[in-house]
Amino acid sequence: MYRILIVEDDPVIAGQVGAYLTKWGYEVKNVSDFSDVLSDVAGFAPHLVLMDIGLPFYNGYYWCGEIRKVSKVPVLFLSSASDNMNIIMAVNMGGDDFVAKPFDLEVLAAKIQAVLRRAYSFQEASSLLEHGGVILNMTDMSFLYKGEKHELSKNEFRILQILFENAGNTVTREEIMRRLWDDECFVDDNTLTVNVNRLRKVLEGAGLEDFILTKKGVGYQLKS
Repeated sequence: MYRILIVEDDPVIAGQVGAYLTKWGYEVKNVSDFSDVLSDVAGFAPHLVLMDIGLPFYNGYYWCGEIRKVSKVPVLFLSSASDNMNIIMAVNMGGDDFVAKPFDLEVLAAKIQAVLRRAYSFQEASSLLEHGGVILNMTDMSFLYKGEKHELSKNEFRILQILFENAGNTVTREEIMRRLWDDECFVDDNTLTVNVNRLRKVLEGAGLEDFILTKKGVGYQLKS
């Protein structure tokens, strides 16, 4: 089942579109926080985003640009501002198609089907994890925080991935070491400490102080 995220601040339009697409068999979610659209992109992992241009806080062009930093998920713009300049801007910002308001729901559904066919005949949605405003991109070993992208080394990424997958829980040092290195090879316990400290420095450089907490004698946990 394809998942569609609706970024539309008009509750009537969002409700009508959502109800119609649900009947077509799509799983639909309306964005919950217009000041943090990326959290819904990461948490819901949509196959397609329906994006209005005129939104609270930041416009649709801004959010399309932010999405493109972490994902190739198709973005279909919806707007009453359908002049050539807005259509060109939408495409330049990474949009995949443009539907002018007012629109017929059947036409919208046909456009969505066409975009999904083009996108997923050769690719799949990027895999993202989100915690505390940090978005971890599983496809290129990077994370996004406050609009800035930061690269990670292989071990830094894998440690962060393990902690993201277990957000809210403490992960033992033994479990992290098993995931990072072969069970059969002996790895000094200090090696993990060195890797965690390097990761913490990267996070601190991004403005994330104490994002990884040490549970003394047990292991590590993400800050809640």
